[in-house]
Amino acid sequence: MSSTELPYVPTTNVLPKVAPVRVAEGERLKSVRLPGITLTVRSRPPAREGLPPALYVHGLGGSSQNWSALMELLDADVDCEAVDLPGFGDSPPPDDGDYSVTGHARAVIRYLDASGRGPVHLFGNSLGGAVTTRVAAVRPDLVRTLTLVSPALPEIRIQRTAVPTALLALPGVVQLFTRFTTGWTAEQRVRGVLTLCYGDPERVSPEGFRNAVEEMERRLQLPYFWDAMARSARGIVNAYTLGGQHGLWRQAERVLASTLLIYGGRDQLVGFRMAQKAARTFRDARLLTLPNAGHVAMMEYPETVAMAFRELLAEAEAEAGVEAEAKARAAEDVASGGVASGGGASGGAASAGRVSGGGASGGAASAGRVSGGGASGGAASAGRVSGGGVSAGGVSAGGAESASAGS
Repeated sequence: MSSTELPYVPTTNVLPKVAPVRVAEGERLKSVRLPGITLTVRSRPPAREGLPPALYVHGLGGSSQNWSALMELLDADVDCEAVDLPGFGDSPPPDDGDYSVTGHARAVIRYLDASGRGPVHLFGNSLGGAVTTRVAAVRPDLVRTLTLVSPALPEIRIQRTAVPTALLALPGVVQLFTRFTTGWTAEQRVRGVLTLCYGDPERVSPEGFRNAVEEMERRLQLPYFWDAMARSARGIVNAYTLGGQHGLWRQAERVLASTLLIYGGRDQLVGFRMAQKAARTFRDARLLTLPNAGHVAMMEYPETVAMAFRELLAEAEAEAGVEAEAKARAAEDVASGGVASGGGASGGAASAGRVSGGGASGGAASAGRVSGGGASGGAASAGRVSGGGVSAGGVSAGGAESASAGS
């Protein structure tokens, strides 16, 4: 540990009284105690019983509130929960002070194991994208589908606008920054965050801005706020340097779940050029690019993101149905005791044909529908990527700005 870095001291038992965290209409908060951590989980009652579960994981400096708009749009599709990672939102720091990507992933896994909700439709943004990628790679049994919004996966050349955030990882920088910004108001800090994270900060409503200022004032009263930021930033940097099987790109290759990748053309923290690499790396990927969005597309264009996820959900359910049908037929063949192997082979081929054909046509239709949705929601283009090849890619909506995911 550097001499300029203060030792970690657990603060769970000495927290000051601060204003309660905001809960939107229709949302609920609960506190879940697990070994070594206590997590606050935000939920929204599903529109009807029996919907598949979903879990949302926020990025660096964010909280479960970042998902409120999307959760409201998807409450008729999935049973929504969003977690505050340890040290963020309303969750206290972890007992061991571990803010690494692996530490955060372990917290998500512990919650899913304890709640028995898995497998879930897993969402992640920024740091949460790196965390959920690791979860999906090491515990595929917990993940039905994976949706990543500007995931913080390693880049060789980071953008200049991302350098100040990366510098938080260096020992002593947080102390210098807090001294330098002592006179900044919560409003000034929020405007800076919105300028960094949104493609167009003007899309934030006056009410949304007031809520963000209120949350910033609350966070600044927490004694561990900057420590959680610095250690989590360091966790991202350290994850970028890991090689071998623990490298995030290697783990992305191992993800079995159908994956939706969403990148913003005006993202100042995650390079837009990384979209195509991600689409080639994940085994079963669909790519949605939003040329006018920044780092938090689910907050800027929640309707477009919701539409893209519904397409992913429909494809996943269709493929699950085909697989279940194939297994049922195979079981019938075994039960019948001696059905000709040719019949079994034929059934298998027919099943494979349905999967392949359904996947191809579904991907093309999905690209068209999402692109159309992008026209109304902010010039979106979408592509379906499978096995490294792109089909129906680069579809753009009527006259709207078109984007290439590559640079």
